[in-house]
Amino acid sequence: MTRIFIDGSAGTTGLRIRERLAERRDIELLSLPETLRKDPEARRDAMAAADLAFLCLPDAAARESAALCPPETRLIDTSTAHRVAEGWTYGFPELGLREQVRNTKRLANPGCHASGFLALTAPLRQAGLLPSDAALSCFSLTGYTGGGKAMIAQYEDPGRDAALDAPKPYALGQTHKHLPEMQALAGLDLPPVFCPVVADFPCGMLVTVPLHRSQLNCDPAELGRFYADYYQGGAVRCAAPEDFPATANALAGRDGMLVTAAGNGERVLLTAVFDNLGKGASGAAIQNMNLMLGADELEGLVV
Repeated sequence: MTRIFIDGSAGTTGLRIRERLAERRDIELLSLPETLRKDPEARRDAMAAADLAFLCLPDAAARESAALCPPETRLIDTSTAHRVAEGWTYGFPELGLREQVRNTKRLANPGCHASGFLALTAPLRQAGLLPSDAALSCFSLTGYTGGGKAMIAQYEDPGRDAALDAPKPYALGQTHKHLPEMQALAGLDLPPVFCPVVADFPCGMLVTVPLHRSQLNCDPAELGRFYADYYQGGAVRCAAPEDFPATANALAGRDGMLVTAAGNGERVLLTAVFDNLGKGASGAAIQNMNLMLGADELEGLVV
């Protein structure tokens, strides 16, 4: 029986992880009484007793908790705190990182927007089909659950502001917290121009990267075949444009991701669709946990 501790199990991501793992017969969930939930010594002891711990905390608290964790306990941080930190493995196994994920003791779970962007761009960079100096842009539409409990309460309030009925762009100053991992893991000289948008639906995400033919070292018509060959196994699959569900909530409640490339000989749209709480958060964390524990990669997931 594998012992798991979730530090921050009251948040959106932590709750989803706990719900999924509670159904597993191979997992024993360790917990703390409410009075000790924020006690450093109690948290340290719980992590020491666990085979693997999840950190589902704000960045500063995640750094503090990571420092408390004994080196022998495997750790998955779902915050932004360690995604480009030295000594941490980035938890996107489908990007050629499966062996690193299996063998690491310290793993940073990807950001939701970053997951879609990297699924579309990192394979092209690895294959040399997209140059490192490509000046990219990215449009990402997300459901409101990605904003945590406060945003969920705001959107689900019966007396809410009517302005929430319409999609709302945010992080317009180009300082979104996912940008460092988007640039670093894609191997880009420049961060993309990034436009995240939150809209009035609970779960789902649609990430789009537009490209001109001049930005590619290949014919755009080759991209669909390339993705289909690249994504074999795991939770990411390629779909033909005519089979691609072009609504942001198409995979709500699931843990997989679909990618596609559509356009013509001059311009192409690379698009990924997934659940911001699935492959964009909790589902990805459980997939990484499975690999780190030697279990089937997709155990307990709905892809």
